[in-house]
Amino acid sequence: MDKHLQIFITVAEKQNFSKAAEEHYMTQPAVSQYIRTLEDSMGMRLLERSNKYVRLNKAGEIVYHYGKQILNLYTIMQNLSDDLMNRANGQLAIGASYTFGEYVLPKIIADLQGKYPDIEPAVTIGNTTRIIELVAAHQLEVGIVEGHFDRKELVTEDFAEDEMVIVASSKNKLLLKEEEIDISDLEKETWVVREKGSGTRKAADTFFQQYKITPSRLMHFSSTQSIKESVAAGLGITLLSKWAVQKEVKYGDLKMIPFKGLPFIRDFSIITKSPFRTKALDIFIEMVRKSNTLRIF
Repeated sequence: MDKHLQIFITVAEKQNFSKAAEEHYMTQPAVSQYIRTLEDSMGMRLLERSNKYVRLNKAGEIVYHYGKQILNLYTIMQNLSDDLMNRANGQLAIGASYTFGEYVLPKIIADLQGKYPDIEPAVTIGNTTRIIELVAAHQLEVGIVEGHFDRKELVTEDFAEDEMVIVASSKNKLLLKEEEIDISDLEKETWVVREKGSGTRKAADTFFQQYKITPSRLMHFSSTQSIKESVAAGLGITLLSKWAVQKEVKYGDLKMIPFKGLPFIRDFSIITKSPFRTKALDIFIEMVRKSNTLRIF
């Protein structure tokens, strides 16, 4: 039945029988037959069909949600079975929050592929809340996120500290100030921040609370890259990881604002849920722990 679930999930994601058929190198009638067989086994319709669209109904949403988990657990089972033959191979579903995923993880993945070419990493990058939910739902085998959270069903290991700094355009007036920058100076600035659910946003909120800073204006962006470009253009200031801004600081597009108490420290954590680990997962986690990519200016 796993083949039926695979085809159903593809149809649901593509919202099209023809595209699903192409994905699985099948004919459209064959895909339709797989869907009918799955619906017959469930005793209910799972898709709403018309000439213009294919959509999940309520039952279909349930089957899609848990079907994704079933297939992922099936993959983990296969990989664990392969481990009995001492082979570090197979798919490895990795998730990471934006800061780690965009600025640190690519080097680790490159090293992993160089040393273990039979491991097939599949990387998902999202905000911290999304990565936690995907690990909890068995859709990711491991996640790397920032900050602290209360999820007792997950195994959490803090493995690195992230230094966060305030950065601004090289022309920002605070950089010209001769006296020490104080809280009132920071409150007058526009702060460019990430969306709720982001670990970087949570760090900014914690920083504001710790130093009793009430920004006069907040602007929200959904990616770190857009924040950096906006700040470099003079839109405001922001609190970001040193990992995320090292290139811009090196080339002078951004400059760090000196403020007593910085850098602001947060932890990065490895999270897993399954009590069983494949050799591929153990190898990846050990590479994360030992990575010299974590050394920055």
